[in-house]
Amino acid sequence: MKWPKIKLRRVDAERALIACSAALVLLLSVRGGEREPYEEPLEEIPQGEVSVLAQTAGEDTQQTVVYYEDGDGYLVPVQREVARQDGIAKATLEMMVSSARNDMEAARLGLSPVVPEGTTFDLDISGGHARVDLGDKVLAAADAEQEENVRTAIVWALTEFDTVQDVSFLVGGQSRDTLPHGTPISGNFTRVGLNPEEPAQETFAGASEIQMYFPAQDGRLLVPVSRTVYSDDDVATAVFEFLRGPKADSGLETPIPDSVQLLGVSVDGGEVTINFSGDFAKIAEQSDGGMQAIRALMMTCTRYPGIRKVRLLVDGKPYDAPVADAPTFANVASEVENQFPEVMVIE
Repeated sequence: MKWPKIKLRRVDAERALIACSAALVLLLSVRGGEREPYEEPLEEIPQGEVSVLAQTAGEDTQQTVVYYEDGDGYLVPVQREVARQDGIAKATLEMMVSSARNDMEAARLGLSPVVPEGTTFDLDISGGHARVDLGDKVLAAADAEQEENVRTAIVWALTEFDTVQDVSFLVGGQSRDTLPHGTPISGNFTRVGLNPEEPAQETFAGASEIQMYFPAQDGRLLVPVSRTVYSDDDVATAVFEFLRGPKADSGLETPIPDSVQLLGVSVDGGEVTINFSGDFAKIAEQSDGGMQAIRALMMTCTRYPGIRKVRLLVDGKPYDAPVADAPTFANVASEVENQFPEVMVIE
């Protein structure tokens, strides 16, 4: 028997939740008479949840970058607005731990928290170094892939902050060489490429690591991918590799038509100018008008130090791109939620 496809849109989910909430309120009012409603004291809510909840209270906010996992196991950076607070680095880590609220917030983006449920953090930052003491629940990671993503997500999240250059780990206050599935956690860790295309292997002299961004198949998010190349790590090489697209079995989309040719790349001050052949205009035929393709290209370019603006030409003439400003290197949570309202599609 073939089951029918089910589609649940956010609006339908919200209506269902509202209806259920109304019914619950009515039931409690009938059973409870004039009793005062119970509200959980703020101090009893885990700090990682306070950082998000406080936004609704009209408090001053700040940006932080949270690393989630998508359905294909890729780490995806998401820029979020949270309440301004002391200890924002620890609060950011706590937002990556699986819990009822964190799972819901991530699901709105089509993602999920990467750190096992119940994991705690004791964080000390001093002299550019962050020492993270993980609670024993981190040992419950399902496999080596999740362990690797947990370690990488924590390192990248912490090194977003200017006060952190490298990260070391303890578990339950004790040093460990590896996690249960063999992931190394001994020593100091700095940033390495996110989501490498190939398993870790020996590289030779002259190798560079290029980081690019490609749209996920559903078009909701841009996913960073690292590729090892034997050429200079510069913006021209990155654009060339970007045109090649992701690996065929990656689960990611090729944002630019195969017929497009790169005619030239130049850098002047903080502006990079990229000249494509005429078929580049075909990206406007995509369902979103080519917005994600342009965003992916801009994010690939602006990760290079000093590059602040991307100027596009088609056959030497200025191209009116659907995205004018270079975005941050991370997906912006509010934009993803507003542009892509569907939260779940079950095939």
